[in-house]
Amino acid sequence: MKSIAVFCGSSLGASEAYRQGAILLGKELAKRQITLIYGGASVGIMATVANTVLEEGGKVIGVIPTLLEEREIAHQQLTELIVVKTMHERKSKMMELADGFIALPGGSGTLEEFFEVFTWNQIGLLQKPCAIFNMENYFDLLISFFDHMQNEQFLKAQYRDALIVDEDAAALLDKCESFVPPAVKTYELSK
Repeated sequence: MKSIAVFCGSSLGASEAYRQGAILLGKELAKRQITLIYGGASVGIMATVANTVLEEGGKVIGVIPTLLEEREIAHQQLTELIVVKTMHERKSKMMELADGFIALPGGSGTLEEFFEVFTWNQIGLLQKPCAIFNMENYFDLLISFFDHMQNEQFLKAQYRDALIVDEDAAALLDKCESFVPPAVKTYELSK
């Protein structure tokens, strides 16, 4: 695994633990020489993880759309900053560059980005690890909802099982590195 994309908040959130978790992940990425791919901002949890990787001697590639370049204040000290036209191009570029994906605490944008890569794995457009860094139990309700989707037969067990979840940065990356993609989703005709 040479690169990981993180989806996370452009704010720091309510708990200092989110910032500390982002620092731990950033240190672990740099230690393993895994390039960070992220949204390119110099604010929030996004900046925390990027700055940590850089401070630890790692590489960081930011991908930011022109719409957010000024609003989220594009990070100017990255290894590389790629400016794209649209949010769709941003996600596409991040998917292309990353060998896996991790969601850290964030809002609806974080979830939207994560759900797209998770869905693309199911239908075979991607076959890369999708992980949730569940620091401070931030994602507990979402994880329960994944279980609910499986119980209600809207998510097959093989895809629920492929969702990587951990509250420890090193363990999370270990699981990403040993990821084996599930079979591509097939469909049955409705009765």
